[in-house]
Amino acid sequence: MEHTEHTDPATEAFVAHRNLLFTVAYELLGSAADAEDVLQETWLRWAGVDLGTVRDQRAYLVRITTRQALSRLRTLGRRRESYVGSWLPEPLLTAPDVAEDVELADSVSMAMLLVLETLAPVERAVFVLREVFDLGYEEIAEAVDKSPAAVRQIAHRARSHVAARRPRGAVSRTETQLALDAFRRAAETGDLQGLLDILAPDVVLMGDGGGVKQAVLRPVVGADKVARLLIGGLGKAGAALSMSPAQVNGHPALTIRLDGELDTVVAVRLDDGLITGLYAVRNPEKLSHMRRETALRR
Repeated sequence: MEHTEHTDPATEAFVAHRNLLFTVAYELLGSAADAEDVLQETWLRWAGVDLGTVRDQRAYLVRITTRQALSRLRTLGRRRESYVGSWLPEPLLTAPDVAEDVELADSVSMAMLLVLETLAPVERAVFVLREVFDLGYEEIAEAVDKSPAAVRQIAHRARSHVAARRPRGAVSRTETQLALDAFRRAAETGDLQGLLDILAPDVVLMGDGGGVKQAVLRPVVGADKVARLLIGGLGKAGAALSMSPAQVNGHPALTIRLDGELDTVVAVRLDDGLITGLYAVRNPEKLSHMRRETALRR
């Protein structure tokens, strides 16, 4: 696109905040495809706003995006009830700068997005806007159509809900990488004991095939069950299968290719140095954002 001297101010503002708005929508929805749709809707509404009446463009755009995402979240909740098997967030190939912003990386990790899934839509919006994007209670109140006092209470409730479920303690990238390296070595060599050494006794494996690809329909719990299932499944694929590291949602993860084609993205949750959650996304519709890096911003 040629750069013209007179870009329309509405377009300029939207483009300047686009990555931030995408991040807000993605954190509320756990789906990049839906976040893109929300951005379209936000743009259509923004294009009709009289900019002279807007005090703070960033806050105004975040408000439109939040409202659009909330109405979509309610629809998606109903749609997910009929989803085949476990629903997992859509993995994003992320640039190194996402991992460097530790708070942002933590908020978009697969483990955290699954915790956010357990919140009601408004609670999720309040938590994300407050904890991740540091918006004031007044601004959030306008975005979710509640009073600032109500928003304060919702924020407090959401914070304790998340605190009880989020991964224990901060996990460094190095720690995650070491755990994944050990996991990969054991999986590739069929080393059952090696896998058991890195998996927590109560590890949970979730697979998302979306009814298109074969995946475990219910979470599999327990190190022995998970290790045997993985070694059996990976062993069947044999030489056609290759595993490689990738940066997914701001954290080290693994991609599995079959005959060179991307087949599965595996993200992990780590607590006290052991893998407590394994999230295997196989649904092909959810792997399109693994082709190129997605820019996320706070």
